[in-house]
Amino acid sequence: MRDLILKMSISVDGFVSDLDGRNTWMFGADQEAKDWSVEYIGKAGLHIMGSRSFLAMAPFWPTSTLAFAPPMNQIPKAVFSRQGPAILGKVAATLDDIGAKAGTGQSPGLQPGAESWAEAHVAGGDLADEIATLKAEEGKPIIAHGGVSFGRSLIAEGLVDQFALLVIPVALGKGLPLFSELTAPKPLKLMSSKAFPGGAVAQIYRPA
Repeated sequence: MRDLILKMSISVDGFVSDLDGRNTWMFGADQEAKDWSVEYIGKAGLHIMGSRSFLAMAPFWPTSTLAFAPPMNQIPKAVFSRQGPAILGKVAATLDDIGAKAGTGQSPGLQPGAESWAEAHVAGGDLADEIATLKAEEGKPIIAHGGVSFGRSLIAEGLVDQFALLVIPVALGKGLPLFSELTAPKPLKLMSSKAFPGGAVAQIYRPA
């Protein structure tokens, strides 16, 4: 049985984005925090996400040269969507278009592993049942990326075995909170904490 880890960057007041879904505040100049995040997600055996995040990431990472691109492209993925295989058809068409434009010099070429986005496992059944099936597979941990609605659902169902929260030194005042679907306080046990020069802190928790 492998763990499901929810990895999120959050503000000090607990938001994962502003009210419009923007999160540019989390991409600061803290290079060591970024390096930690790249190394951390590279330990996954599977990346999982909701359909909105999947459709937002799928056109971006295949051509990206950012440090996050290799683990995001080369590690298998699962998308939670009621659309079924149709969601992969959209991604495949996008990748074909990118490849065609790259051949004419109109866009960058596809990075290694880019095709994995069109080959993602589509989980369209009951959330708890789908997660149980994925956890039962052998391999490295599952890392969930969100978005926020998907993360809230995982938390509400008690499916998260570990929280990897990168706390960014910014207060938003208002935004989209991660833990808003809790029906009661959820005690957490701190497993490790690492502070970075730019002020971000990586906090690893397990449910107590």
